[in-house]
Amino acid sequence: MLDADPCPCGRLDARSRPLPYASCCGALHQRFASTGRWDAPDAEALMRSRYSAFTLNLLDYLRATWHPDTRPAALAPNEPGLRWLGLQIKARTQQDADHATVEFVARSKLGGRALRLHETSRFVRLDGQWHYLDGDLR
Repeated sequence: MLDADPCPCGRLDARSRPLPYASCCGALHQRFASTGRWDAPDAEALMRSRYSAFTLNLLDYLRATWHPDTRPAALAPNEPGLRWLGLQIKARTQQDADHATVEFVARSKLGGRALRLHETSRFVRLDGQWHYLDGDLR
């Protein structure tokens, strides 16, 4: 992916134009690659950066941003032919300074079959860093 390409997460700027990857999720991915930190400003930003990481097979980023209590031992790359189609944020709620939820729908296509993942994800801030804890599928 080129830095000027539209970010996979679909975030728009104030004029409703797609943000470039480098100015959106790419900034968090690059920060992680160079420092080991991602410093997402809020749970939604982390959610978006995780979606983009899924689309780009950035497995180290996904594991690092997963809460240590629920983090899987390993992650498999995307199945060959899987095409991510988009992310829609349905709701976001900040329970307190260190807990938040983000409801989203992620769409993909594999082998001509449309797939839809609808989840309400829980996020926790540990040592100043937002982490994905778990989620409820719908």
